[in-house]
Formats: sequence, structure tokens, C-alpha cells
Amino acid sequence: MDKFEESVSAARKHRYVRQMFNDISHRYDFLNHFLSAGIDRRWRRRAIDISRLEGGQYFLDVACGTGDLSVEASRTNPERIVGVDFAENMLRRFMVKTTRLGLDGKVEIVQASAEELPFPDKTFDVTAVAFGARNFGDLRKGLMEMRRVLKPGGRIVVLEFSRPRSIPVKQLYFFYFRKILPLIGRLISGNRGAYTYLPDSVSAFPDGADFLDVMRGVNFREVDSTVLTYGIATAYHGVK
Repeated sequence: MDKFEESVSAARKHRYVRQMFNDISHRYDFLNHFLSAGIDRRWRRRAIDISRLEGGQYFLDVACGTGDLSVEASRTNPERIVGVDFAENMLRRFMVKTTRLGLDGKVEIVQASAEELPFPDKTFDVTAVAFGARNFGDLRKGLMEMRRVLKPGGRIVVLEFSRPRSIPVKQLYFFYFRKILPLIGRLISGNRGAYTYLPDSVSAFPDGADFLDVMRGVNFREVDSTVLTYGIATAYHGVK
């Protein structure tokens, strides 16, 4: 595939994913917590712990959706939290959540693409993305942008679904992901394709050592991964 074909493919994915998340935004939080039995909250908390985010620092939540990772980040009292997403309906839900949780004035919400972050170089101490990297139109470009806006020595954390390797977790996981999750997701969200897209996008995503190679390829150093819940999710981390 040449660069033109890659750009067309990325643009199509961008449009499809944006529309899909706009369509399911009204049930997104409920389905996240319901379909994961609430474990997704622990995964986000662990990602913030791994990021070593501290008070007084600047934090960027890329592909923030309805802002659950930003909410976890707020517990460390950073100086600035910015959430970025390209789906306007998801951001509207995020805005409602900031008001309900008393985070007005503590979180800045910006509509933008991960591949074109509207911030100067060397702005943030930590950049992170939770379950959104596989939705980037161009994975490498999105990671390069996250690196660009990091300060020297800043940390990146990418929390993403991965594919368990151990038996019987592997078999149970794929049965649930392929058969049960799409059915429940379709019934509750009303979107036929969204929860079929989820297992397909996870299967296509370069997980484990392959993703660490992608991170090294865009010049992150000290890259490593933390496996969560028998490999159902993984937190990848590195330093600029």
C-alpha cells in the first residue's frame, strides 16, 4: 500500500470511528463498566499509577471519550488536565461529567484528532490514551504526536486491550469477545456495528512485543509493558 492509499484508508477509518462513537455515546459509560464487570476502572487507575503523574504536572488524555481516564488523573491533583477527542457527542458527555464531579475549571476539553494535536511542542509531563490507540487512523502518527507534545523526560502510557495467551483464559476471552459482547453491545447501544468493530479492532492491533516495537520505532525509550487481568488488557509505557 502506497502513502496515498494509506492516507485514504486512514481518513475512512477516521470518519467511521468518529460516527460510531457519536452514535453510542449515550450508552458508552454504562457498557464499558457493565461489559467489563467494572474492571475497566481498575485498569485506568493502574495506568495513572504507572504514569507517575504528580501534583503540579500537565496531563494530556488523548482519545479521551467521556473522560474516565481524566477523572482518575484528577485524583493526583495535576496542575492541568486536557482531554482530546474527535467525537463531539462523547465530549458533551465528558462536560456533563466534569460538572457532576466538581471538576469544572480543572479540566480543559478540546475537540481534535490524535494525529493533529493542537498544542505546542514540549507542553505536557504525561500523555496517555486508554482504549483509544487502536482507533487512531494512523497509529504511528498518533504516537508521534503524543511524543511531540511531551516534555523531555515526559512519560507516555497506552492502555489497550490485548490478547491473552494462557489456557483457558484465551478460549473464554475470545468466546466472550466474539459471541457475547457484540450481542449485548448491539442490544443496549442500538448500534449494530460498534461492538463487532471492538473485537475486530483488538484482533488487528499490534499487542505485546509488537506494540513495544512500534513505540521504539517512534523514538520512545525505556519502553515496557504491564499485563493486566491475565492479559485481557496491557499498559504500555515509555519515556521521551
